[in-house]
Amino acid sequence: MIQTMFSRAYRSFLKNKFFSLLNMLGLAIGMAVFLLIAQYVKFETGYEDFVPEGDNTYRLTLDTYNGPEHVRSTAENFPAAGPALAATLPEIENYARLYNMGFKNNVVITNEEALPPIAIKQRRFLYADAAFLSMMGYTLTSGDVNTALAEANTAVITRELAHRYFGNEDPIGKTLRMQDDDNNNELVHITGVVPTVPDNTHLKFDILFSYKTLFTRTRPDRPDFGVARYDNSWRRNDMYTIMKLRPGTDPRTVEAKLPAIIAEKVPDLKERNERYVMTLQPLRDIHLTSRLSDEVEANGDESIVNFMGLIGLFVLAIAWINYVNLSTAKALERAKEVGVRKVMGAARFQLIRQFLAESAIVNLLSVLVALAVVGAALPSFNTLSGLALKPTHLFQPWFIVLVLILWATGTILSGFYPAIVLSSFKPATILKGKLKNSTRGIVLRRALVVFQFMASVALIAGTFIVYTQLNFMMSRDIGVNIDQVLVVERPGVMPEQRESAIDVFNNELRKDPAIQSVASSTTVPGAQREWKAQIKRYGEANDKSATVILNAMDYNFTDVFKMKLLAGRTFSESYVQDPDTSLVITASAAKALGFKTPAEAIGQPLTFSDYDFNSIIVGVVNDYHQLSLKQTITPVVFQCSAYDGEFYSVRITTDHDNLERTLSNVRAAYEKSFPGNPFDYFFLDDYFNRQYKNERQFGVLFTTFATLALVIGCLGLLGLSAYTAVQRTKEIGIRKVLGSSEGGIFVLLSKDYVRLIALSIVLSVPLVYFLMNSWLQRFAYHTSISPFAFIGAGAIVLLISLLTVSIQTLRAARTNPVDSLRYE
Repeated sequence: MIQTMFSRAYRSFLKNKFFSLLNMLGLAIGMAVFLLIAQYVKFETGYEDFVPEGDNTYRLTLDTYNGPEHVRSTAENFPAAGPALAATLPEIENYARLYNMGFKNNVVITNEEALPPIAIKQRRFLYADAAFLSMMGYTLTSGDVNTALAEANTAVITRELAHRYFGNEDPIGKTLRMQDDDNNNELVHITGVVPTVPDNTHLKFDILFSYKTLFTRTRPDRPDFGVARYDNSWRRNDMYTIMKLRPGTDPRTVEAKLPAIIAEKVPDLKERNERYVMTLQPLRDIHLTSRLSDEVEANGDESIVNFMGLIGLFVLAIAWINYVNLSTAKALERAKEVGVRKVMGAARFQLIRQFLAESAIVNLLSVLVALAVVGAALPSFNTLSGLALKPTHLFQPWFIVLVLILWATGTILSGFYPAIVLSSFKPATILKGKLKNSTRGIVLRRALVVFQFMASVALIAGTFIVYTQLNFMMSRDIGVNIDQVLVVERPGVMPEQRESAIDVFNNELRKDPAIQSVASSTTVPGAQREWKAQIKRYGEANDKSATVILNAMDYNFTDVFKMKLLAGRTFSESYVQDPDTSLVITASAAKALGFKTPAEAIGQPLTFSDYDFNSIIVGVVNDYHQLSLKQTITPVVFQCSAYDGEFYSVRITTDHDNLERTLSNVRAAYEKSFPGNPFDYFFLDDYFNRQYKNERQFGVLFTTFATLALVIGCLGLLGLSAYTAVQRTKEIGIRKVLGSSEGGIFVLLSKDYVRLIALSIVLSVPLVYFLMNSWLQRFAYHTSISPFAFIGAGAIVLLISLLTVSIQTLRAARTNPVDSLRYE
């Protein structure tokens, strides 16, 4: 029976090759898009899924308030918070602190035993408490996961990095030296090797130093500096604290107990007019929902992931709708087959089973083709999405189950209605030919076409809006000129004669005529590192203070970045007091401090809440965006420092042909001034715009899948128009005999589709406006939704649809009426 059923399905497939191939192609493309997006969504939503009992694991976050004013929300916390909370609260099962040195400092880690020594600048470098590895579920190929980081001056390294440092030698017991730009110098022994670190974790690392190593740091006047600074401190909040709660614990219950602990440990908060609020942030929510400062890495975007999931469902629905439309449109051609089989005794359930079998075969073939497309498209998809999916991801159990569900659901959804329609024909009516001009299913087919093209218009209009916002952000004046600025990072290991080395570097750079100016600063536009402080006018109460970003710059910063001086002056070597007492502030800082005009601020003294000295405002410059247009502009205060900069910004005037020569000169100057340090640089415009990486990838993916959705819709339109043309062949012949022109017949056959597409455009407008407006509201600065987005999307869909329909309608219009009427 099964063999007979599939044999009939195969013969039906061969008999209608054109429509069957259209069905299969449309389904395959739709399924491939859906499966690729499913991989994307699974990856983005699967951050920290590998962590055992991850639902009970949280990160301790910190909000700071100055009176009623919210100052800062940070992912980091106090070093003493973890031990204090674990000792006080029985609900906490374990905790681990992490210090992100790779983010905060220029770090060079060296294998000094290699010949020549192997020195690598490390970005993914963390200090970690001993419990971190087991809490996160890591295993070691060498070493004990529970004790590998238990002692000071020990380290765990990834297998890949171990190979870079030690080749094929066993790394256990080998030594590495860490040096950074704060003159820290530590020697550690390798005690463990991690086979791999998952791509979907926000705590990526290549090497972990034991947290206790920080305790060994000393200063001439402070032998206990390391312990006081990194273990007992409630002053500096620069540690990530991961906490695991006991099963069944409500995190809100724990949070309710935190204010009392803070009040006990930091009793002078009220006197300082400050307030701390600590909260527990679910570890698995961090990647998509966290928008805190001091994140380990740039996080993803939950709204983009949701949009991508919606696009996947839209494209899949369009593909299934194609199948329903084409299958029901072909129903009349199979009416006689149904009538004869019913007369011969076939029951209705047997006919339904037969047509569902045909749907199952088409869906199965489509799934197989879709899997082949997914495998072939994976490298390109990785490039578009920024992921690192591997072919092995296609064999994960969840994906195999999804493919089976997709096939079964597709078979039922796309096959059930056509099966019901086909099996419901009455044999007497069929065999008398009364179904010849039936309009059964036309309303449903038209409704489905409207939905298809409404989705297509929505996707294309959404693409226009995304790119309009991207162009708005990337072309907006951010208050500083970042074009033609090359940035070199400060060396990880400074020479003993620090100031002399920096002077040599600056002087060497100025010898190149292509280098216009050079400046150093503690941060540059686009850097996520923000040092915030409370500052007030001298003599005022603490509740009058303003929250500002602190940045140290040298004498050439405003020149390199082309900032506008609104009042006073910038820092100058002619004023010896500038490094000690002078400040330059931005216009918004002047306003926040209560000055009515920039000029009014000049010469006024300011007091920092955390320091005992006063400073004088000597200049006011224009506001600028330190971060992307997702955030509002923050007031900035500049201090003068010629030798404490972490970035050297070099404005170059060279053209592209001479860029390599200029880069070579900069490298030579760096290596002469800071020998033994890896040379690392970037162009500031690229660096700043990387903040829009998620939005750019979203735009590219949006465009790609919107195009494919339109292609699938047009494949269905091509099939429907071909079928309509065949059904109306004799009508067209008669009209031509009566004098109708080819143009008139083309309009006749096309106008119904034009009406449906026009209706699709109208219905898509409120949907797109609602969804995309909610997306735009996430940006502090955004463009408005232009009517041209809908006009352009509608025009594109209408034009391509007409071109698709014209393939069949023009062929029908040009048919010789003799050929269609010779037997009438």
